[in-house]
Amino acid sequence: MSKYVIVGGSAGGIGAVEAIREVDPVGTITVISEETFPQYSRPMIADYLSGEAALERMKYRDDHFWEKNRVQTLTGRRAVSLDLDERCVELDGGDKISFEKLLIATGGKPIIPKIEGGDKDGVFTFTDLSNAEGLAAELEKGKRAVVIGGGLIGVSVAEALVKREMKVTIVELKDRILNLILDAATSDIVEKVIREAGVSIVTGRTVQRVLGRRDDDNAVGGVVLANDEEIPCDLVVIAIGVVPRTELIVGTEVKVKRGIIVDRFMRTNVPDVYACGDVAEAYDFVLDGNRLLPLWPVAHLGGRVAGYNMVGKKTEYQGGTVMSALKYFDIPIISAGITTSESDSYEVLIDHRPERKLYKKIVLKNNVIVGMTFVGDIEKAGIIFHFMKNRVNVREFKQGLISENFGLVTLPASLRKKLFMVGN
Repeated sequence: MSKYVIVGGSAGGIGAVEAIREVDPVGTITVISEETFPQYSRPMIADYLSGEAALERMKYRDDHFWEKNRVQTLTGRRAVSLDLDERCVELDGGDKISFEKLLIATGGKPIIPKIEGGDKDGVFTFTDLSNAEGLAAELEKGKRAVVIGGGLIGVSVAEALVKREMKVTIVELKDRILNLILDAATSDIVEKVIREAGVSIVTGRTVQRVLGRRDDDNAVGGVVLANDEEIPCDLVVIAIGVVPRTELIVGTEVKVKRGIIVDRFMRTNVPDVYACGDVAEAYDFVLDGNRLLPLWPVAHLGGRVAGYNMVGKKTEYQGGTVMSALKYFDIPIISAGITTSESDSYEVLIDHRPERKLYKKIVLKNNVIVGMTFVGDIEKAGIIFHFMKNRVNVREFKQGLISENFGLVTLPASLRKKLFMVGN
């Protein structure tokens, strides 16, 4: 029996191992991972595809991480079922790993719609290193790619492909790209920049069929949109998004909505069973409730909180929120919290300078910041996020938050001292 079993060796699993070893240097830890090399940074797979980052640079922890932390790693193995009565995880091949404490950090899996011809050679997803490696190996076979999905994954792979001198078309179902993290004005700025880089963008459409090549029907030769428009291409990348990998808990009493439900200590409703990362619905400090937060830093922090609590060091998760920090096609963007503001209960401050590709937006509720979007000039975003995280009442100086002169020196002296000079 292993004292601690962790299913998933990425950000959440690594965070848990480090937290456990801070408190318990000898308890046995077993990590189960489908990937043979799990300790890499998933957000960098686009850099790997573009050729800007070798595997060595992508390493989240070094080659000796598991050994140094005395972890038994079962890599290239898949956990297929969970028996809570017997307190064991069954692996592919029939092996069973018993546990005292269990952390489910299985992450997410790509959404793959049913598309006629979607099984042809040259159709890829883009969520892990193996996807990037497979896609990179195919780039010499053609120069045209269609990316299905205009969200974070889709835009990141499109940029990587452009850097590899591919002609790229993004097909997005909604009426604008990056619609889940950006408001309409910001999305419009980014779309113009992407188009200027040579990417074609088709919105309000879906791909209904993948065509074969004239000389090989099993290989990608193009796509047909829902309006019967044909787009020739050599590669198709499905980048619609991810959903939590909750299949391990099917048939158990572990509660799940969209993801596994956890409390502020990353505990599920079943004693000694924890969850973190993309598979879990964790606390969002902006919404004051649980939701899916598929973010790398949130997964790592959730793993640390879970690890501490698994070993008996009671630690409360302070919460995260939706946050994206990106720089696609050389335009820096940071968005966090509530970025759309249709409700009358929100107050919105905006400074938009399209000629300079600059945009600042701050969303407030009862004089507390609940969301922000910065495009072009992101230097002061950290201060705004600090206010948001700490629920600072900004009533006295809120009109200055989006001015070009805003900074630490413009804050009231008492607030500067409280927030930035005394233990914060």
